[in-house]
Amino acid sequence: MFDRPDLGDQAILVSLDFGDPDYQESVAECAELVRSSNVEILGKVEGKRQRPDAALFAGKGKVEEIAVMVRATGANVVIFNHALSPGQERNLERALQCRVIDRNSLILDIFAQRARSHEGKLQVELAQLSHLSTRLVRGWTHLERQKGGIGLRGPGETQLETDRRLLGIRVKALKDRLAQVQKQRTTQRRSRSRAGIASVSIVGYTNAGKSTLFNALTKANIYAADQLFATLDTTSRKLFLHHQLSVVLSDTVGFIRDLPHTLVAAFRATLEETLQANLLLHVVDCSNPMRDAQIEEVNKVLAEIDADGIEQLIVWNKCDLREELAPELERDAEGRIVAVRVSALTGAGLELLREAIAEKVQPSANNHKEPYEHVAE
Repeated sequence: MFDRPDLGDQAILVSLDFGDPDYQESVAECAELVRSSNVEILGKVEGKRQRPDAALFAGKGKVEEIAVMVRATGANVVIFNHALSPGQERNLERALQCRVIDRNSLILDIFAQRARSHEGKLQVELAQLSHLSTRLVRGWTHLERQKGGIGLRGPGETQLETDRRLLGIRVKALKDRLAQVQKQRTTQRRSRSRAGIASVSIVGYTNAGKSTLFNALTKANIYAADQLFATLDTTSRKLFLHHQLSVVLSDTVGFIRDLPHTLVAAFRATLEETLQANLLLHVVDCSNPMRDAQIEEVNKVLAEIDADGIEQLIVWNKCDLREELAPELERDAEGRIVAVRVSALTGAGLELLREAIAEKVQPSANNHKEPYEHVAE
């Protein structure tokens, strides 16, 4: 029986091209994810396929190629830039004799490293257990055997059933505790609404500069770094726009393509800040050649959490990296502000952004209405 090894820190990265037009960008992004997880990449294996292999995902020949590279480099983990089924993951580990993780597990691992607040840790654990629950099914066949003997005969639980039951108990406890967090957030939002304070949430693709922008606007000192998922925990601060108007500005977790559904579900309480906002500042790295695809990915996640109906203001960040883009307000044909060009790093254009936020939220601030209360299923 193959004993599942521990997660390693020296990896082979595997990416297969199934005809995705953004394939090369996906490979580069996965490599950045691996580096963000503090794992060293010793080699890369790529290839083209029409469709995934049912048993090994990559096919027998490609798996043999990966095995050769694993032995040659001494790598102790193989990371697939794809979502693997539990069966494929187990078959690959037996064939390669080392740990195999998929893209979803990699993102979960990064989240586990970065969570700082009590709530963030609860959310990450819930996501990990939800992911693990699918890996328990027929994972280790020796755990399903029951031994006979005094006290062990009859319809007792197998070890697998016990693990599944205990996991279910823990998941329920985590959901209950996160429900309390959600109630607290709802109470805080109601208080802000009664005071006539508008709520503005910063959203965007991971590493677009959201936390840097948040710090620049609010003079906060939350962690910001040039890496994927530097921020997991939602932070809120009051932002004074002028002497008669202030808003509550919230920094949220960054989005990424194919964000695991377990993470979206687990971070529902945090994403409630986005769902209840009067305005979304959609921060975009205007220096990134994939900015249009990233905007689309963010909008897909917003639609998934029912926040796609909230008004957005596009913030073209990092304009200091493009000489042709000076800080400026962009308006549509009717004179409404639709975008702002800024550099959160240098501070260029931040006053224009304050002006744009004030113009957008002024009607909301004057309407002392209770926000729409979303009831999580």
